[in-house]
Amino acid sequence: MRTALAIVAAFLLASCGERTLTACADPNNLPFSNRAGQGFENKLAEMIAGDLHAKLSYVWWAQRRGYVRNTLNEQKCDFWPGIGSNVEMAATSRPYYRSTYVFVTRAKDGLNHLTLDDPRLRKLKIGVQMVGDDASNTPPAHALARRGIVANVRGYTLYGDYSKPNPPSEIIEAVQRGDIDVALVWGPLAGYFAAKAPVPLRLEPVTPWMDAMQWPMQFDVSVGVRKDDQKLLKQIDSVLAARSGEIRKLLADYHVPVVEAP
Repeated sequence: MRTALAIVAAFLLASCGERTLTACADPNNLPFSNRAGQGFENKLAEMIAGDLHAKLSYVWWAQRRGYVRNTLNEQKCDFWPGIGSNVEMAATSRPYYRSTYVFVTRAKDGLNHLTLDDPRLRKLKIGVQMVGDDASNTPPAHALARRGIVANVRGYTLYGDYSKPNPPSEIIEAVQRGDIDVALVWGPLAGYFAAKAPVPLRLEPVTPWMDAMQWPMQFDVSVGVRKDDQKLLKQIDSVLAARSGEIRKLLADYHVPVVEAP
């Protein structure tokens, strides 16, 4: 009897001492994350939790305006595996990748070597991504508008119809269907869905990478934690450094365009 009680007591003590790390993640946002754990940010979260000997749990929250405020800063979760490295509302790790906006075109159309200053853009049907409930502009949209390229541009919200799977993929599907000739899309999203497209698509980085000294087309991406959780930040930095080779392979498996800083 005493042996049985001792075993139960030991189990309870071990259970009480088990560490849990909670990731903030969007439940419907491939290739980054989804509720089924199929995104590369899901895989990175699993890697971090595993290396820190912690049980992984999630707080699911659609990435809308106020995402950091309503998740990390409300202490509903401990880390966000895919935050911009310069976001001021959180403490951010070393970048684990840098990507770029890309031009997405149909391979058969031969629209090679596009740049923001290419005169062909004035005659093509163009799609650009919009972010936010107020349809605020992304850097490529600002760059096109600065050049007076507006009438032939159509916006595609990153949110889309959230009742359907993968709503941000609509802009890639529009290129496939021929609704638009070229789309300016954030690289990880473009790479993932272009690789699955039923027609061959061509991806090229949007250049120049910095437009008018204020609209960058490339961004570093990190893991974010609360500003007061420097201990966890250092632990995550250690995991990212130790696992850098595996992380590069993970990104390649998801067809993420990775670029070096200029």
